[in-house]
Amino acid sequence: MRDVIVIGAGGGGPVVAKELAARGLDVLVLEGGAAHDRPREQWTHFEDDAFNPAHGFFRIGPQNRDRPPWVREQQQNSYIWQVSGVGGTTLHYYGNSPRAFAGAFAGYDGADRDQYDTRHPFPFAYEELVPYYEWTEATLPVQTAAMGTKERVFFDGCEAVGLPVQTTRDTTEHSFRPQQNAILQPGGTAGRTGDRDQLRHPQAQGCTFCGYCAQGCMNPVDAPRNLFAKRSTDNSYVPMALTADAWAPGGRRAELVTDAYVTKIHTTTRDGETVATGVTYMVNDDRETRREDAKVVVLAAGCIDSPRLWLNSDLPNPNDWVGRGLTDHYLDWVVGLFDENTGATKGAASAARADFPGYGGIEQVGLPPALQAFSMSFSGSGIRGMYDNGRGKRGAWDGVTGRLTGPELKDAMLNGADRLLSILVLTGDDVEADNRVRLSKVFPVDEHGPVARVDMPYKVRTAQTVARRDWLANRAAEILRGAGAKKIYRMDWAPLILHTQSSMRMGHDPADSVLDDTCEARAVKRLFIADNSALANALGGPNPTLTTQALATRTSEKIFARYFGGDPWVGREEPVESTDARVTEGLMQPA
Repeated sequence: MRDVIVIGAGGGGPVVAKELAARGLDVLVLEGGAAHDRPREQWTHFEDDAFNPAHGFFRIGPQNRDRPPWVREQQQNSYIWQVSGVGGTTLHYYGNSPRAFAGAFAGYDGADRDQYDTRHPFPFAYEELVPYYEWTEATLPVQTAAMGTKERVFFDGCEAVGLPVQTTRDTTEHSFRPQQNAILQPGGTAGRTGDRDQLRHPQAQGCTFCGYCAQGCMNPVDAPRNLFAKRSTDNSYVPMALTADAWAPGGRRAELVTDAYVTKIHTTTRDGETVATGVTYMVNDDRETRREDAKVVVLAAGCIDSPRLWLNSDLPNPNDWVGRGLTDHYLDWVVGLFDENTGATKGAASAARADFPGYGGIEQVGLPPALQAFSMSFSGSGIRGMYDNGRGKRGAWDGVTGRLTGPELKDAMLNGADRLLSILVLTGDDVEADNRVRLSKVFPVDEHGPVARVDMPYKVRTAQTVARRDWLANRAAEILRGAGAKKIYRMDWAPLILHTQSSMRMGHDPADSVLDDTCEARAVKRLFIADNSALANALGGPNPTLTTQALATRTSEKIFARYFGGDPWVGREEPVESTDARVTEGLMQPA
């Protein structure tokens, strides 16, 4: 019997694996997707090769790309942009690592308190999570983003509208700043040349400004895996978990099995309570099923697959909140067209942001050309200016909202997107019970059982959420205008299911939450959740990964203390960075 089984090697599961393996526990990590262990052989910078939902290497599906992807039912116009495999959706994330707003937590009493989702706060105070933020920020590590041309243009716009500069990691006022991101700072020749021959490790270190963050980080060339620039979990927490015996006194290396899709969580009854005892998983290559038992099971399969697995395992759901409360930051996209080169395709994809506590935030995003074109042709308002479906609003941008097509899109894309500056709107959206994940009654079952249905309809948004999104879109347009944009477009994105949170939420009230304040399931003992689905709400708007990882660190400590007789550790010792020279084995060999 194992000590701990972790289901999923995305943003949160490897954090638990690393922390508990470092404490000497026997940890098995099961990942349903690909190993992604040889990125320079397996990946390219071609956008269709990466993101084609049928056969891209960053799709939702098994490692064998000749086999079909795993499907989800979507009733509404929407796009699910997640990744299976080791690293999960952190493979294509931009490393943005801001802390949540304090107003998303219990006990907050600021002047803007009522602007947050006060019905669904975290069941503890913000201050309690700060030491876990600090631990995670030191481990990844999280640093101030390196700057380029696009960031200068964004900052010019922020200064033009009178925003102050933020100088702390805790956000307390409307302000702008460089991102705090999980990308290693450029060193040596990195950031100083575009000559590929000079951008090899150790001559080049950290971010090489290649501009392909979305396609996964495999730079600098010849660097060990734990020194790839972007600290997606395949480059940080996973290598640390697999080598815990090498760097942690008393540590024990975790075991990772990939292409191993968990189909059932097993339980038993003890003293009148349902208790998790293990899992059954299917090896995707041969569809052989295997069973593993454990003292504790940690579910970290993501906001869609965690509730799917729960429901397919017939686990108790006494309040019907499994899968409910899904939030997605109600994302939107505002783009400025400039006369001069903005450098939009160069450097870390998103290295500058402005935050507006009580509303959400905005961040500058640079994309390679095909993704940029996609971003401007995805909308809930239809084609810009062609017809009015009731959503084509006017504001500080030019004309009505909607997607660009034809000559207008072609003009915007001249010079390969380097005359554009794009801003992502991150709304502090409210938890709504009818935004949810459940099992499809329409799609046929796949080899793993009934598939997930994702409901994120436009109409299930609070008036407060809609008002926040519109307010932020107007601020984004004003900043672009202040920076010198000659034309500004607002897309009014349909749901881009990317910043997903809260479908298995923790909370004070057992009536509308799945987890208690330690992230243990109320209805199933010894079953914890350690992905974005555990978040109590949408954090007020900031990107979710850092908070998920800090919360997973806290959850690891609770598991260790509650079921393995250990003491709390955060704040009692210094964390080992994933770039520590002692971490040199396993997945961290040169790719």
